[in-house]
Amino acid sequence: MTEPAQTRPPLSATPRSTLTRSKERGRTDRADLYETLDAGLLCHLGVVMHGAPVVIPTIYGRDGDTLYLHGSTGAGNLRAAMLGDISIAVTHVDGIVYARSAMHFSMNYRSAVIHARPTELTDPEERLHALRVIVEQAAPGAWDEVRPPSKKEMAATLVLAVDLAEASVKVRAGGPRDDEADIKPDSAWAGVLPLRQIFEAPVPADDLAPGIETPAHVLARCDVVNR
Repeated sequence: MTEPAQTRPPLSATPRSTLTRSKERGRTDRADLYETLDAGLLCHLGVVMHGAPVVIPTIYGRDGDTLYLHGSTGAGNLRAAMLGDISIAVTHVDGIVYARSAMHFSMNYRSAVIHARPTELTDPEERLHALRVIVEQAAPGAWDEVRPPSKKEMAATLVLAVDLAEASVKVRAGGPRDDEADIKPDSAWAGVLPLRQIFEAPVPADDLAPGIETPAHVLARCDVVNR
């Protein structure tokens, strides 16, 4: 869900969210943050556990300026996340950049880093909304077709809300930035090898009843099916 451009505040410029290297790759429009998060399926959650940093991959969902996380009430990483500040990173690799010198090899990418102190959701409606957002991030259209969480399942689930107020976005695009001295000899190939993630044809569950067809919202995402 994206806010109208005129109401969107620019990305914050705090000591933690200010870029220190390759500042020209930074983006200040909050729309770039939304686009980077909405294109992702997985984030990396950084927390401190037992005095040491721990990074955990997990799914997420975004609605407006809030990012939602969930997990078991017994998950140590989420419990640790509630005790202090956390960091969340989402990265997309768009291509490998081949240069004429080893030092200038790079990647084209889009990345977002969020700094926040998460809030545990306790209101039943807010918790259910957050879980819907998380499911719809990974599987658009699925929530309305499946059984909603039971009271027992909800009781065993911890749901966190993360404010997107403090964040940074960094993007690299284009070809190699070779030194002039390396370009003239033209001794090696230079360019970009594009990379993209695709969805292949869906594979039905082994125990799926005969006659249940793959829903349209699943087929709509399959690059192979839609070629």
